[in-house]
Amino acid sequence: MFKKVTIQADQRGLLFHKGSYVKKLNPGTYRYLLWSQAEVVVLNVAKPFVVEGKDLQLFLHDDALVGELDVVRVQDHEYVLRYEDGQFMQLLKPGVYAYWNVLKKHAFLHADSRQPELSAEIDRSILSKLTAYTQSCEIANHETGFLFYDHVFQRELAPGKYTYWKGPVSTMIKTVDLRQQQMDLIGQEMMTEDKVTLRLNFVCQYKIVNPLRALEMKSFDEQIHIQLQLALREYVGTLRLDDLLKRKEDAATFVLSRLREQGEEFGVQFLHAGVKDVILPGEMRDILNTVLLAEKKAQANLITRREETASTRSLLNTAKLMDENQTLFRLKELEFLEKICEKVGSISLTGGGDLLERLSSLLGENRAAGKER
Repeated sequence: MFKKVTIQADQRGLLFHKGSYVKKLNPGTYRYLLWSQAEVVVLNVAKPFVVEGKDLQLFLHDDALVGELDVVRVQDHEYVLRYEDGQFMQLLKPGVYAYWNVLKKHAFLHADSRQPELSAEIDRSILSKLTAYTQSCEIANHETGFLFYDHVFQRELAPGKYTYWKGPVSTMIKTVDLRQQQMDLIGQEMMTEDKVTLRLNFVCQYKIVNPLRALEMKSFDEQIHIQLQLALREYVGTLRLDDLLKRKEDAATFVLSRLREQGEEFGVQFLHAGVKDVILPGEMRDILNTVLLAEKKAQANLITRREETASTRSLLNTAKLMDENQTLFRLKELEFLEKICEKVGSISLTGGGDLLERLSSLLGENRAAGKER
């Protein structure tokens, strides 16, 4: 005859009659006639307040029910972070939500998606749970960043990690590298004043000191590259080939002076520059090699003649001294005799006297024979 409904301590009941909500039922046991059109929906108070097939607005006129609910409305331009007993649970998108406040305490943090920057109240430890609704950007220690909302510049950003809401306002961060950078000109074809075409490899180091100015320029690297080319062509075009090869170290000074004149315009400090290689055409390289070889041969011949002249002069001076000094002549004979003895295995002499006397007489005979001739 009766149907019994039991509602436990962690539950609440919703009584419907003919499909219409009547009231909230607290924990207890309820009996209804079998033929009555009463229906009870039992809900767990540990879970969100959701009645399948019914809109939340149908229940908000019941003050007794609303007193046990936390109701939050999320506007179209909002995100709401829901916390349960101080712990982050979920992010709520636009809509109306209700949660039982009987067993747990709820807190809601509203964030305006029209203001992309995350509030300081949001703990950064939960960002990994918000990746579907946020975008992050990291700026390295050697960089500076620039923040744009809907392509409009907002402010400069120091190194660090930044997170923004995905919403109606587009967010973009552009970074500029502040480290020393290098630009290479490889195989640049240029013509000297005497119409010789050659190729140069040139290098330039620079550092960005006004990053916002550099960011405002379209194709910044390409413009620096062109200015470097123009300065180098200006220098090469005023010199003949021979002068260029002799003064190629001066190219760095000239090019740097030209670039530094425009450094403020580019927001750049130009530091160093230099010619790495000068590459000549094949025919011109052969001609220069021939000239160089001829110069070296001439230098070698000059050195040889100079040495021969010095040697002859030395011999002449020695001869004069020996002619004027017989003792010196005698010492020179003994010196040559010593050298001869070093090359001879044995010496045989006949006649009386010792070895020195016999050699002396031999040398004396040789001198006499030379005078007779």
